[in-house]
Amino acid sequence: MIGVLADRTNSRWGKFRPWILWGALPYGMLGYVMFANPDFSPDGKLVFAYATYTLMLVAYAAINTPYSALMGVMSPSSEDRTSLSAYRFACAFLGALLIGWLVPILSEYFATVAGSKAEGFRYTMAIFAVVSVVMFLYTFFNTRERVSPPADQQAALGEDLRNLFRNGPWLVLFFAGFLALANTGLRSGSGVYYFKYVVGDFAALGNFNFAGFLAFICGALSTKVFTRFASRRKLMIGLTILNALAMASFYFADPRNLPLLYALNVFAMFVAGPTPAIVWSMYADTADYGEWKFGRRSTGLVFSATVFVQKVGLAIGSAMIGWLLAYYGYVAEAEQSARALHGITLLYSVLPGAFALLSGLAIYFYSLEETDVKTIEAELAGRKCR
Repeated sequence: MIGVLADRTNSRWGKFRPWILWGALPYGMLGYVMFANPDFSPDGKLVFAYATYTLMLVAYAAINTPYSALMGVMSPSSEDRTSLSAYRFACAFLGALLIGWLVPILSEYFATVAGSKAEGFRYTMAIFAVVSVVMFLYTFFNTRERVSPPADQQAALGEDLRNLFRNGPWLVLFFAGFLALANTGLRSGSGVYYFKYVVGDFAALGNFNFAGFLAFICGALSTKVFTRFASRRKLMIGLTILNALAMASFYFADPRNLPLLYALNVFAMFVAGPTPAIVWSMYADTADYGEWKFGRRSTGLVFSATVFVQKVGLAIGSAMIGWLLAYYGYVAEAEQSARALHGITLLYSVLPGAFALLSGLAIYFYSLEETDVKTIEAELAGRKCR
């Protein structure tokens, strides 16, 4: 819905930037209110939690979906979009690192000052809320939309939806995105079980993930280096398959050999680093392709449908953890059977590797080569000059 509405927004600021302006303050306020901890009854607190969390995610969708689509209209150049995307994901993971580092420190400090852990989290979220509003407003004031739909394009949702599902390159990325996020859901959620029961050293997970995050950021920042040597399509196939093999290798690795686990994880995360940046620039190319092929541009719909299917993939991947743990006989907080340990190992290695491999193979059917993208860019520019 947000993507459809954003496509139909017409303002002096463009289609997507206004949503960042309008959504910044509600987003920040709801982020704080979620942790307000009102003095309600237990049932009242539960209702408050459901309501504020739901509203927060609506606000997140209203600001993040146009923010994602903005990359597709800031420049008509695929090289510019790839560069923008690389910085976006490098900074996103840097932000995740900072949050993981700062939240425990700040919440404990404010808990000591205020006298309760709940207050500690509330004050911490107040700081993050203010920072997020300032950063969204900075984004609004320092970006421009330079790609617009055809001047005579009329609102026609049914036609946009039909064109979306006739957009072959986007459909390929649709399935690849679903598989990639199912892999992410499985891998990220099963790490806790793998380190607690298979490795037998739960405390090691923090530094292990930290090293992986750093490798991912380095990989994302290396995107432009990679694209000098191969097309984005070939890179997506090759890097995704390498990532899949590295993850699957955990099945054969000795779980007590932490240096080996670190090496495999750093390699897997480094080669995965450029893939989000590349694939999101390819989504922008499919919006160009849709306009070139069908004479209509629906950037918001392209990106929002992409986000939607990725969330579905993430949800299914995460849900599979519970289903498969139950199937293999996992018992919480107990010594696990050999069957359960084998299942946990599969969850952390072979299964996410299989999803990653299928995602890489799906990209094989992506039809837009770099020469096609350049031709489309030139023809669209020519149409706008007429």
